[in-house]
Order: sequence, then C-alpha cells, then structure tokens
Amino acid sequence: MAGGRRASLQLPSVSALLLLCIFSSSWGHAVAKFDPANMTALQKHVSFFDRNKDGIITPTETFEGFVAVGCEIAFSTAAATTVHTALALKTTPAGTPPPYLNIYVENIHKAIHGGDTGVYDAKGRFVPQEFEGIFRKYAKIRRDALTYPEIEFMLAANLDPLDPTSVAPQVEWGLIYTLASDWLGFLHKDDIRGIYDGSVFTKLEEKRKPFSDM
Repeated sequence: MAGGRRASLQLPSVSALLLLCIFSSSWGHAVAKFDPANMTALQKHVSFFDRNKDGIITPTETFEGFVAVGCEIAFSTAAATTVHTALALKTTPAGTPPPYLNIYVENIHKAIHGGDTGVYDAKGRFVPQEFEGIFRKYAKIRRDALTYPEIEFMLAANLDPLDPTSVAPQVEWGLIYTLASDWLGFLHKDDIRGIYDGSVFTKLEEKRKPFSDM
C-alpha cells in the first residue's frame, strides 16, 4: 500500500449476559418520532442500521448491519454491544422504561461523541466547509483521498482527552478504511463523504451482495 496500512480493529469482548441482551427480542420500547423525509446527515448515517426503517435501531439490527457491510460475526457482535452500550441511553426518549438497549434515530445528535471532526453541527447536520477542511489539513499525498496515517493524524488532532467517547472515531474510521480503501491504500473523498450520510454503508452492502447470494 502507498503510505498506509490496514487498520487494526479491536473491540472489547462480550459477556454471555450482553449476548443474551443483544439477541433478545422481548424488550419493549418507546414509539419513534422522526421524519424519514427530512433526516439530518447524522440520522442518515445511523439509519443504515435501522434495517426495518421504523426509527428504532435494535442491537440485532446493528449486528445485521455490520455483517451486511462485510464484518465478521465476532466483530459484529462486539461492535453491536459497544455501540448500544455507548448510545442507547443517550438517545432513548425521556420516560422510556429500562432496559435501555435501543438507539433512537430522532435523538442521535444527543450522542455526538468527543473527537468529532466538526463535520456535523450540534443537530447532526452536515457542514460542507468543515468537510473540505479535512482535505486541506490532512490530505498530503492526494488532495481527494486520505491514507491511513493521515487518518490517524486527523483523529489524534481531534482527540479530546477528557472525553472517553472520543476514541470511538478510531474504530469507525478504521472500519471504513479497512472495507472501502483502494488497493493503493487510499480512502477516496466520495467514500469519506459517504461516511457522514451513511451512503458508504449501502455501497459496501451492494458490493457484497453477489458474494452473499452465492
């Protein structure tokens, strides 16, 4: 690869109790209130994992979404656990009884984590000038793509040492780089744009369909 390396993705192990929670379908939940026709970029980003498009992402749906883009079963299981542990409570509407296992698309802006690049505003809307700023600041080899070392430098520059969730982008970017970078080690601008509106996930799923149908 030119100026890059494949990302090493590591997630915490999953206990039997958490596995039970992930694959349980018996939990109730609040009614989702969001407008699918007027979603923010951040809502579109997470909606790929809302497999039945009801505005509520269950741990099982997140697991299915990771598998759909090409992740292994073990990684998908651990990722679903990690994501829902971090985001479910933050996005659950007030007054919803526990357990807090699901992610609500309408409230995903409440879970914006530390270390964010600023491409989402506080409401989860896409900020074009911040997106272009990524390439002005960090794209040194090609102006329309990033290598993994450049991504690492960007993540380090945005790391918030006081916010433990600021490590989340390392896994997110590492995953997309691993799945979507070209054979020379470049993650292209259109795929990076697709991270923010979720279209890169759809692209990866469509790319895998001929193989999954075999």
